[in-house]
Amino acid sequence: MVFNKSERLFQAVNNIVFFLIGLTMIAPLIHLLAVSFSSPLYVNSKQVLFWPKGFNTNVYETIFGLQTIWRAMGVSVWITLAGTALTLLLGSSLSYSLSRKSMKGRAFVLKAIVVTFVFTAPLIPTYLLVGSLGLKNTLWALIVPNALSAFYVLIIKTFFEGISQELFESAKIDGCSEFKIYYRIVLPLSKPVLATIALFHAVYQWNSYFGALMYIRDRGLFPLQIILRNMVVDDQAQRVIQNASAEAIRSTTPEMMKAGIIMFATLPILIVYPFLQRFFVKGAMLGAVKE
Repeated sequence: MVFNKSERLFQAVNNIVFFLIGLTMIAPLIHLLAVSFSSPLYVNSKQVLFWPKGFNTNVYETIFGLQTIWRAMGVSVWITLAGTALTLLLGSSLSYSLSRKSMKGRAFVLKAIVVTFVFTAPLIPTYLLVGSLGLKNTLWALIVPNALSAFYVLIIKTFFEGISQELFESAKIDGCSEFKIYYRIVLPLSKPVLATIALFHAVYQWNSYFGALMYIRDRGLFPLQIILRNMVVDDQAQRVIQNASAEAIRSTTPEMMKAGIIMFATLPILIVYPFLQRFFVKGAMLGAVKE
């Protein structure tokens, strides 16, 4: 494809603008990484920008030595994996049913889902419902209330409706039931949209903390984001340092501890994303082109 001069200029300006936008998003992470690896002397004097000064790893040695952090990490990993799996199971099964035009009551169910999309459940009834189900102070309270989303259902349903109807007809001729069509044909063909939904929900589940504030009282069940929130909002980083070793007290500041915890909490999502990126790109283009 050959571009004329005006198109090349537009492309260059477009690339520069998006590069600058991307830079504004990654710059805070680079700054926090530099702070976490710097000496307290330079951090306290605000001399650290995007490169560590007085390089040291005491912050991460302190973090890796805290049992509370590792327990919270395990909780976050569990609720993210279990929550994402449950969301994919419920969302894909409901979406498959709604994508079949022969389903009785399909129009009514679709309208009901759209209503929940516009009008969300109030906080107090949700809290009372979770309590009446006996989920308070359990990890299921962080998983079940967010397990099914109208947004996810509509996206997956749209993808399922784009699958060739000839495949369903051929499968029925061969004697396949609806359930066999669902897990033998539809799910294998739906990796892009399922990976996209998995990434959306995993990031949401990993970063959420409000549910834990509402329903969890046992500190052993706190996810990682609650630990991070307590350090940043309630300023508990100093308490963590005081409970650490004497070397950590001398070589670590609350600001450095906050930066280290933020990087520690961000790293797992950054590791997972490249493995889902190719599916995410395909899923993000869902519905962009119609034949």
